[in-house]
Amino acid sequence: MATSASTPPAASVGIPAPATLVELLKPITWFAPMWAFACGVVSSGMAAEGRWPLILAGIVLAGPLVCATSQAVNDWYDRHVDAINEPLRPIPSGRMPGRWGLYVALAWTALSLAVAASLGVWILSAALFGLVLAWIYSAPPLRLKQNGWWGNAAVGLCYEGLPWFTGAAVMAGALPDHRVLTVALLYSVGAHGIMTLNDFKSVEGDARMNLRSLPVQLGTDRAARLACLVMALPQLAVILLLSAWNCAGHAALVTGLLVAQLALMSRLLRSPRERAAWYNGTGTTLYVLGMLVAAFALRALAQQGAA
Repeated sequence: MATSASTPPAASVGIPAPATLVELLKPITWFAPMWAFACGVVSSGMAAEGRWPLILAGIVLAGPLVCATSQAVNDWYDRHVDAINEPLRPIPSGRMPGRWGLYVALAWTALSLAVAASLGVWILSAALFGLVLAWIYSAPPLRLKQNGWWGNAAVGLCYEGLPWFTGAAVMAGALPDHRVLTVALLYSVGAHGIMTLNDFKSVEGDARMNLRSLPVQLGTDRAARLACLVMALPQLAVILLLSAWNCAGHAALVTGLLVAQLALMSRLLRSPRERAAWYNGTGTTLYVLGMLVAAFALRALAQQGAA
């Protein structure tokens, strides 16, 4: 149908294009919490038959809703930093005009809570906790990301531990087993190191805007060494726990993945500034594969207990 001459195009009235909205919500970032949610589902030991609608709703909640909300909130409150670090992003570039970034963040928050409420009290509680962390991570007055120690901890919990918990709770309809909670927490701690490496791409802008990321506080060399240590130690703890729980085969697989990461870390540490993104695409892949291996170990334990 032809557009009336009296109707202005969307851009002239300040409405962002759909593609710009998708870019703001950053689908590439949804993978981590969706993967962690899937690990939670597996680790519960429950059969998926008859639960697929619930599982799919949980995956949507973890990625396109809660994680996407965190991205919109972060980009709105980071718009001045992004004008230095990444000026082509939707808000600093002007493609997401006015206060649209804030409106999207608020709308996605409300939508996330509505979906979570339909999935039960445990899921609503987890989603509410995650959304609160998403807002206080980026928004004043707390703005946890102003200090890399606190900010990275919040992101690690939201990206790994919380969706893992949610996936297990969706399946069980109750508080997950303590072993599930322990492993989920350990992988959340390790994700702190992943987030430290992620901050390497924005060192200059963070320093100018007084965002005390760990690369800014410690320097890139020390921050990289810390990130490697923080990623490796929780995996070592998982290996020891799996061994203690008589999951020797799974422990051996996680060990192999950790050894491969250590080899990649040695290369990272020779040039951390240039290779941080490379490591996040290689070593982090091995890290999340280890999560799935641990989830299958927990599944085996749950099924043994139910037998």
